[in-house]
Amino acid sequence: MKTKTLIYIAGPTGVGKTKLSLGLAERFNTEILSCDSRQFYKEMQIGTAVPPADELKRVPHHFIQHKSIHDTYTVGDYEKEALQKIESLFQKKDYLIMVGGSGMYADALMFGLDHFPEIPKEVRNQLHLFYQTHGLKGLQELLLEKDPKYYSRVDQNNHVRLLRALEVCITADQPYSSFLGKEKKERSFVSKMLVLHAPRTVLYEKINARVDKMIEDGLEQEARALLDYKDLSPLKTVGYKELFPYFEGQISFDEAVDQIKKNTRRYAKRQITWFKKYENAICFPSNTPAEEVYTLVKK
Repeated sequence: MKTKTLIYIAGPTGVGKTKLSLGLAERFNTEILSCDSRQFYKEMQIGTAVPPADELKRVPHHFIQHKSIHDTYTVGDYEKEALQKIESLFQKKDYLIMVGGSGMYADALMFGLDHFPEIPKEVRNQLHLFYQTHGLKGLQELLLEKDPKYYSRVDQNNHVRLLRALEVCITADQPYSSFLGKEKKERSFVSKMLVLHAPRTVLYEKINARVDKMIEDGLEQEARALLDYKDLSPLKTVGYKELFPYFEGQISFDEAVDQIKKNTRRYAKRQITWFKKYENAICFPSNTPAEEVYTLVKK
């Protein structure tokens, strides 16, 4: 019988996951693991909504700002490192909290990564050439044709994920989505999934207010310092990629901020779609008190 429990707090960006994670961690007297792939990088703080220092001190946190934007860090690397950390922490804790909106990273830790066919070098080269000549729009159209199911849930502005899915589609002559969720790995712990939700209008108001607060806190200066590295994968992140054209005189500052808000709302919609697949999840309104959630989860 499994006696250890990993509690995953999921939900769209801005819904209030951090606040609940702190409240639950304090009640369980435990520690927090982040699975927010945007918060891994030490150069990116304001735009990724890293919890402030006082909150990080309240409860021990792991996998926050432990990498550089210059490092290569895959979901497989995260799975391996996070599993080692979990096994170590479970030596002294019965419950651990995982929080973050990067569903793929959470799934890797809870269920294991899916297995895909080995990609021939020529397929990879052909797709990179296709991307160079047809751009992001070409990748989007090709994926829509090859795998409309995955197209509807993937970040369509993330060329790395589009290329990866297309590599599998072409190599296997099957949709990329047909390989997802096939095989779950055995874990030594039980996973409980909590999904926070809020009315769409409320969520969007929170997102807009959050972006305004990021600007007030110095997001423009943080992003400007990273302009030379804009082509690195971590900086294809919402909140940064919209400011780079402004720095280069292509759009106005107000247009850049509007795009950040719009793209954050789009990202939240994709997250909501992703988390709907957790059939066994317990869903809570975003304003549910931590004590109430604790009581229900502890049962």
